[in-house]
Amino acid sequence: MAAISYPPIPIFELGPLNLSLHGLFAGLGFVGGAILMIREVQRRGFNAEGTTSVLTWALVASILGARFFTVPAHIGDPGYGFDDVFNIAGDFSILGGYAGGIIGGLIRFRMLKMPPLPYLDAAAAGLAIGAVIGRIGDIAIVEHLGSQTNNPLGYLLKPGYEPSPQHDALQRLCDAGTFCGPYHHTGLYDMIGAAVLLGVIYWLARSWSTRRYGQLFSLWIVWYGLQRFFIDFARLDAARDGIVLPDGTVVDGVIADGVMGPFTGSQWGGLLAALLGGALLWYYGRRNRVVSAANDAWYGAKLGASAAAEEEPSESAT
Repeated sequence: MAAISYPPIPIFELGPLNLSLHGLFAGLGFVGGAILMIREVQRRGFNAEGTTSVLTWALVASILGARFFTVPAHIGDPGYGFDDVFNIAGDFSILGGYAGGIIGGLIRFRMLKMPPLPYLDAAAAGLAIGAVIGRIGDIAIVEHLGSQTNNPLGYLLKPGYEPSPQHDALQRLCDAGTFCGPYHHTGLYDMIGAAVLLGVIYWLARSWSTRRYGQLFSLWIVWYGLQRFFIDFARLDAARDGIVLPDGTVVDGVIADGVMGPFTGSQWGGLLAALLGGALLWYYGRRNRVVSAANDAWYGAKLGASAAAEEEPSESAT
């Protein structure tokens, strides 16, 4: 059976620090996304200094969001209490990180009196590449495995491997010679989808002539929300029912995701995000100005007189 298999990279020591590639690449993903956003902001003549301040707020808020957005999915878990809510060693959610970062950024935009829509569009490619880079860490430590699969992109454990601690139960099965997979490699699926989304955003940013302010950002929300919703079906059965071994034995507790009704917590978050993004895509398409150099200037971009004079502002709506 064709499958991917490689030894996971466990937590390693760097001087006095214990580092995991999960956290390292999450941080690098934020940096990579921030660089893309700032370059686009500078290219179009917007406020780069203010953008840096917004990104600082977004960074702190994304960490808080990544932790606290996992809480609803675990409230009903046996023994889950108040202390677990504030346990920094608990689960973290990439969707929660995005939501927290966006909310924190919007608060800072308001404080600085900066119009958010041009900046959010400038952030769309950065948000996509953040997932691409961030998922490298998840793939390296072998995290977010799902149900059994015959997919050639599935991951096959081997005796002696040390995947992410959330998969200790799966590794014990493999070490005992009971079952080693392969399992759906959902972190890899998410990275591939985010890479495609990055390419689509770059293409639309240059070819979508009728695009209005806020629509590129809204498209990112719709795509990534739906992507997470559908990918997590590869984890739903294992999270809800456990792993069914070839002899019919069911092993529970092998997937840490909380299940709320018919979906996982990540699926609910992705579905709600997609619905919100679709509503914004429609609303901004009816209300906002068409993206242009002249309308960038209307939103506060500092352009040369020749660039700003290429065309008159195309619409009066804001």
